[in-house]
Amino acid sequence: MNEEHTTTEITVEKLDFVSFLTQDIQRAKKFYAETIGLELETEGPNDMEFRCGQVTLDVFNPASAGQPFAPSLGGIAIRVPDVAAARAALEAKGVEFDGETRDTGVCHLAFFKDPDGNQLMLHRRYAP
Repeated sequence: MNEEHTTTEITVEKLDFVSFLTQDIQRAKKFYAETIGLELETEGPNDMEFRCGQVTLDVFNPASAGQPFAPSLGGIAIRVPDVAAARAALEAKGVEFDGETRDTGVCHLAFFKDPDGNQLMLHRRYAP
């Protein structure tokens, strides 16, 4: 029996936002706004949004909606002009990195976590 499959493609214009969960909105606000230096776009009692380049980072307390907390282990890569300089600036503010900065032959990467355990990385691609 031959079944005919129909595929419908979507047109993706861009990525609007990514979300991280937090257990403490004020602690997350301090980390993302003061430590990293992201611009706060909107803020509510259980949710806030930060400008992160061309994408918005939404930080949300799931307990406010009766949902469980879990950190994002997949994380996000934050493009910076110079990974070593950005890492040094964050280390000076008390951020601890997971291991040494990596050079893949194409990019530099430095992994760290926010206070809730969400995975972040400083990233800079230097080769085509």
